[in-house]
Amino acid sequence: MAAYRIDLSYDGSGFHGYARQRDVRTVQGELEAALARVLGPTPTVVAGRTDAGVHARQQVVSFVTDTAVDCDRLARSLTGLLGPDIAVFNCERVADGFSARFSAVRRTYRYHILNRPYPDPLRRAVVWHVKHPLEVTAMNRAAGHLVGEHDFASFCRRAEGRSTVRTVLAAAWTRAPEDLVRLEIAGSAFCHQMVRSIVAFCVEVGRGRLAPEDTPRVVEARDRGAARGAAPPQGLVLWSVDY
Repeated sequence: MAAYRIDLSYDGSGFHGYARQRDVRTVQGELEAALARVLGPTPTVVAGRTDAGVHARQQVVSFVTDTAVDCDRLARSLTGLLGPDIAVFNCERVADGFSARFSAVRRTYRYHILNRPYPDPLRRAVVWHVKHPLEVTAMNRAAGHLVGEHDFASFCRRAEGRSTVRTVLAAAWTRAPEDLVRLEIAGSAFCHQMVRSIVAFCVEVGRGRLAPEDTPRVVEARDRGAARGAAPPQGLVLWSVDY
């Protein structure tokens, strides 16, 4: 059996998340159906299971097979079968034991907010429209409190028996051209809805409804009700995965 890695991007708008589910369209379901047509039944492992409506610039998937694989041909075939929502832009043979999930050391996400009084219909699938002015400096101070290892229970949708302790390696808000405000956040791993919950909290800070100095108190509460819910999914992109 040989191990392979494929890198793909996708528009998450038409999917009920990455992970396979019965009777709904998912990225994993579509990808594994396409792989089955080319290689036969092929279970996969993924770097991060994105939620419904979340996009990926670089998602990484690994699998093992005893079928001979021409990587260039496989990438073209998968893209042809999966487009236009999904594109496979890399395929390579990797060392035995490589896991897209467990071998990853850094996952980077970006979240995009359109910050102006009126929405943009052409970007509604890739941004969260926030009409209230946002103070990016305050949002950065709040995000700075989250860097390091913490119990992020206040920002995570709990899964029974799973730890909510995570390490955030970097987090920074910037104001970009065309009225965009962007968070780039990197960590070794994230729990369910963690990034979107951090975004929602920072927006409350940016609107002046919370102070950056409230952040440690919210973290220490380890209570989902202490944060401010979760931002909409369409502004979130899995930007890159490092190994």
